[in-house]
Amino acid sequence: MINILIVDDHFNNVKILATALKRDDIVCYVTTSPKQGLQMCIDHSIDIALIDVNMPELSGYELLESIKNNPLTRGVMVILITGYSMDTNDVVKGLTLGAVDYLFKPLDLHVTVAKVDSITKLILQQREINNKNHQLEQYKKELLEMVSIAEKSKLAKENFLANMSHEIRTPLNAILGLIHILETTRLDADQAKLLGMLTYSSKLLLQLVNDILDISKIDAGKVKLNKVETDLSRLVNDICELTRPLAESKNLVLSCSVDKNIPEVVMADTLRLNQILINLVNNAIKFTEYGGVNVKVTISEVRESQILLNFSVSDTGIGIPNELIGQIFNRYERLECPMADKFGSTGLGLPIVKKLVELKGGTLNVESSVGVGTTFTFTNWYKVNNKVEVAKLAESKERFLKSFSNISLLLADDDEINRFVTKQILSEWNIQVDEAENGLDAYIKAKSKQYDVILMDINMPVMNGVETTRKIRNELSEHNKYIPVMAFSAFIKDEDKIAGDHVGIDAYIQKPIEPETLYSQLYKLLNKDHL
Repeated sequence: MINILIVDDHFNNVKILATALKRDDIVCYVTTSPKQGLQMCIDHSIDIALIDVNMPELSGYELLESIKNNPLTRGVMVILITGYSMDTNDVVKGLTLGAVDYLFKPLDLHVTVAKVDSITKLILQQREINNKNHQLEQYKKELLEMVSIAEKSKLAKENFLANMSHEIRTPLNAILGLIHILETTRLDADQAKLLGMLTYSSKLLLQLVNDILDISKIDAGKVKLNKVETDLSRLVNDICELTRPLAESKNLVLSCSVDKNIPEVVMADTLRLNQILINLVNNAIKFTEYGGVNVKVTISEVRESQILLNFSVSDTGIGIPNELIGQIFNRYERLECPMADKFGSTGLGLPIVKKLVELKGGTLNVESSVGVGTTFTFTNWYKVNNKVEVAKLAESKERFLKSFSNISLLLADDDEINRFVTKQILSEWNIQVDEAENGLDAYIKAKSKQYDVILMDINMPVMNGVETTRKIRNELSEHNKYIPVMAFSAFIKDEDKIAGDHVGIDAYIQKPIEPETLYSQLYKLLNKDHL
C-alpha cells in the first residue's frame, strides 16, 4: 500500500488530485493547512507528498525543508506543485531541498498519474530491496551464530582429540620406547619374532590414532605436505618388514618390489606416503585368507628432474562387488556383504588414503573381482635429487652410528616411564641426562646448571612447557636463557605451536618419539650454527 499526502490551500485542487489518484493500492490523505503537513507525514507514514509551492502561512519550500530535516520523514518522496512560471533558480532550489519532481498548473492529470505511478514503482522496488537487505541481515546474524556454534564445537572437538591423543600416545610412547630398548638386547629367534609382532601391534594402534586425528586435520584443511629426501626403496622395504608378521600369522606371502631404475633419492612426504602404503597393505592382509599380497613400485614417465611413479598393492582376497566399490571410500562405513562381515574395520583407512593421494596430486584407483582379489593403484610425480643431495642423505644416515660428545641434556616430562625410556635412548648416544618431573622443576634446574639442550613436554602439571620456556627466556642469566629448547607432546595443536614460537621454542617433536627423528632434531639444534 502507498500512502500519499496532498497539501494545497485550495480545496478543489486537493479534491481533483485525490480523485485522480484513487485506486486500491493507494490511500490519499489531504489537507489545506501546510502547518499540518509534517505531522500528517509522521502519523500516516506518508510515502509520496504532493505539495503546492505558493501557500499562506507556510510555503511549499518551507514545508519541504521541514520534512527533509526530520529523521522520521526525510524518506518521503516530494513532488512540488506550482502555478507560476519558474526560473532556473526556483527549480534548482526545490530540487536542492529534496524534491524529486515538479508538477505545473493547470495540471495534466495523465502526466500527474504517470509521475506518481513511476515514483510508486521506485518505492515498491526500494521496499523489496529493503526487505531483501533485512532478510540478508537476519541470514547473516543466523550464519554468524551458526559459525560461533561451529567454532565452539570445533574447539571442543580439537580439545577432545588432543586429550585422547595425549592419553593414548603417552603410554604408546613408553611401549615403543621399551621395545626399542629390548631390540638392543640379546634375543633368541622366538623372542625376536614375538617382539616383532609386538612392534607391529603397537604401530598399528598408533596408526589408528593417527587416522582419527588426520580425519580432523583433513576436514579443517590443515594437512600440509612436507617433502624431504626419501630413500624410496628403503621406505617400501621397511613397510613390508613392519607388516610381514601379520601376513605370516595368516600364512600369506608378502612380496615387495621397487623398480631398480628408480633413483635412490626422491623428494617425498615420507610420513604421508608411509601412511598411505601401510593402510593399503594392512587392508589387503586383513581381507585376504589365502595366497598373498604384492606391493610394487614402477616408473610410468620421466621428465627432466621429475619422475612419475606408479604404486600398486594387490591381494588375492575376497574382492569387492562392483556395486559396492564406491562405498569403500565413505567414512565410517563397512561393506554390506556376508564375506566382509567377519572382518573388522574402522572405516577410516581408505577414506584417508584417498584424501591423502588427492592432496599429493594423484588419483586412487581400484580394480576388484569377487573371489579373485583387489588391486589399489595411484600415481604421483616426484622431484629427483642430484648427486650432492644423495651424498647428503648418505651422510645423514651415517650420523646415526655416531655418539655425541660432552652433551648435557635436561629432560622434563611428568610421566616417569616416558622419562625412563627417553633417557635410555639418549644414553645410547652418550648424552648425559638430568630429569625434571614438571615445568617448575625444569626451570629451577635450568637456573642452577647450564645445559646444552632442553627436551620438554608441552603438557605438564605445575607449569607447562610454553610457560617454562617463557620464564627461561625472560628470567635466566645470559648464559642460560638461550639454551635450545625442543618441545614434545602427544598432540601439538596449532595454538600450542604459535604460543611456543612466540616464547622461543626451537623445535617440536610428536609422541611416540622415533629415535631417528629425535636424533635428527637434536643434531640440528646442537649444530645449527654449522648447518
